[in-house]
Amino acid sequence: MNTQVSQDSKAMSTFKALSKQPIFYPLIGFLLVFIIMTVVSDSFLTYNNLSNIGRQVSINAIIAVGMTFAILTGGIDLAVGSVMALSGTIMAGLMAGGMPMSVAIVAGIALGCVLGGLNGMMIAYAKMPPFIVTLAMMTIARGLALIYTGGYPIAGIDQAFAFFGRGSVLGIETPIIITVIVYAIAYIVLNHTPFGRHVYATGGNYEASRLSGIKVSRILFLVYTISGLTSALAGLIITSRLMSGQPNAGVAFELDAIAAVVLGGAAMNGGKGTILGTLMGALLLGVLNNGLNLIGINPYVQNVIKGIIILFAIYVGTEKKKARS
Repeated sequence: MNTQVSQDSKAMSTFKALSKQPIFYPLIGFLLVFIIMTVVSDSFLTYNNLSNIGRQVSINAIIAVGMTFAILTGGIDLAVGSVMALSGTIMAGLMAGGMPMSVAIVAGIALGCVLGGLNGMMIAYAKMPPFIVTLAMMTIARGLALIYTGGYPIAGIDQAFAFFGRGSVLGIETPIIITVIVYAIAYIVLNHTPFGRHVYATGGNYEASRLSGIKVSRILFLVYTISGLTSALAGLIITSRLMSGQPNAGVAFELDAIAAVVLGGAAMNGGKGTILGTLMGALLLGVLNNGLNLIGINPYVQNVIKGIIILFAIYVGTEKKKARS
């Protein structure tokens, strides 16, 4: 009897310890949705469908990496979808104009970094609110994409470019490989470098971080540059998948990226969140979208369901914060 009580007590202690891990609830949410979709749809747990989910998730997951950095500092980046579209159309336009594929890719990614850096400069050095700055950039980048393309898709892309959105290596889809690499780098940066620690510190207490010697303006500049970089990488994948530069690509993608970060357990006021949690959030959204489509749920109803889940995630995070305080 005592042995049974001891085992139960040990199991409870283990559960409590696990529940305190940042990734615990996002992982449970993902597994729960995965199991439900497996039960309700015979088509869900198939190789083709799971590969499709991986391709679909990759774009939002990569954008969400940059969004994670921004939210960890207590900011936000509403321009990610528009920067993705502009970077993608620039890549397509340069290739259609005869530029080598490698040069076009570098130019598109560099443009994403520049646009993100401009956001960072205005936020970090001009002390402008991230919401307003990135909202303005969202409009500017989308406008530039439409001006550059004349509002029409750009075709005539180098066929080798399809590798990034449609190709595979050893049977694994290229977008999935790129996503894994991006998350591995982001994990190392956030968890094993001084820069990562400074990102968390800046979001946790901006003034205290500044007084302790952290160059918070530099941190903010780099964070939004990273967000521009990840948006451009997502632009690379979606342009490759479609094999055309789409000026209207990425509309409302910033909302899905924010949702992934929030579902991953990040706090909107900064200082709390993990890159693995963001990955779980992106996967949860991807599995949910795919499963709801498979069972024929109306797209408008899907938006309502996703909104309720996001509100619930925020509520759980708020209650956990109250319990700790």
